[in-house]
Amino acid sequence: MPQNVTEDVLTGNAGFIGVSLQKEVQMLSNDTGSVSRRGLLSKSMVVAAVLASGADAATRSQKRQARTKSRDRVQIGLQLYSVREDCKRDLPGVIAAVAKMGYMGVEFAGYYDRAAKVLRKMLNDNGLVCCGTHTGLDTLLGDNLARTIEFNQTLGNKYLVVPGLPGKYRSSHQAWLDTAKLFNELAEKVKPHGMLVGYHNHSHEFTAMDGELPWDTFYGNTKQDVIMQLDVGNAIHGGVDPLPYLYRYPGRAITVHVKEFSKTNKKALIGEGDVSWKAFFALCRAVGGTEWYIVEQESYAYPPLECVERCLKNLRKMKLV
Repeated sequence: MPQNVTEDVLTGNAGFIGVSLQKEVQMLSNDTGSVSRRGLLSKSMVVAAVLASGADAATRSQKRQARTKSRDRVQIGLQLYSVREDCKRDLPGVIAAVAKMGYMGVEFAGYYDRAAKVLRKMLNDNGLVCCGTHTGLDTLLGDNLARTIEFNQTLGNKYLVVPGLPGKYRSSHQAWLDTAKLFNELAEKVKPHGMLVGYHNHSHEFTAMDGELPWDTFYGNTKQDVIMQLDVGNAIHGGVDPLPYLYRYPGRAITVHVKEFSKTNKKALIGEGDVSWKAFFALCRAVGGTEWYIVEQESYAYPPLECVERCLKNLRKMKLV
């Protein structure tokens, strides 16, 4: 890469990098916030990663061309697990409230004894869409897969994300390799239906097994269209900086979980903790191929519905949505 590449990008002269990526680098360069707490990338390192991604972009541009338009409009969804107790009491009321707040979609983690048609009508009536379902691995295996596909087709959802794995699928390095092979097979099975499968991290994926992090074992051996649903807060709890993974596995963070982390405030809302959200959103746009940014809040300084509303307001204050 030329030594003057940073200047070329910031002045708009780097033809290989594109206008969209130039804007992301400019945003990072103008950001005076810290990105280095608890080992998060320094701003200069984030800029370098974005620049490097631009140098590689020509060889990957066709693979991600279909996702380029999605970066121009930030789509914000809510993981309904954040307000699960409210959903148990009054799911229609929660859906209406979430829409009124300004969320564009919801991700389900359970269906509260409702049929897919009923859920779809709730969403349609409130101008929302389904931006994903957290579905157990067992729902994707054997005869269950056809039922899961049918349910999600009715729901209008194409993102089938496994939120966790039973022990036998993650108990060893070899288990993770076998699980990667299984997800590749599932990806091929749902592809004709216009769907994608994916996996959502907690923290154990970042404890090494046989010298390699399970996250790398899994994503280093799965196909490009297996979604890497990176949960920022969970990854930091696991002791890693989540930002490099967006660059390491480009185009795969199709949906992400926007969850705060704070060393000092266990109930921090988005924008109140240690994460540099500007850097995260910039890399999601530049290399992640991200279509949906999904807010998830699991600790509560206020009632859950108020918490998720405040999270969205904070994202707006940061001018990220």
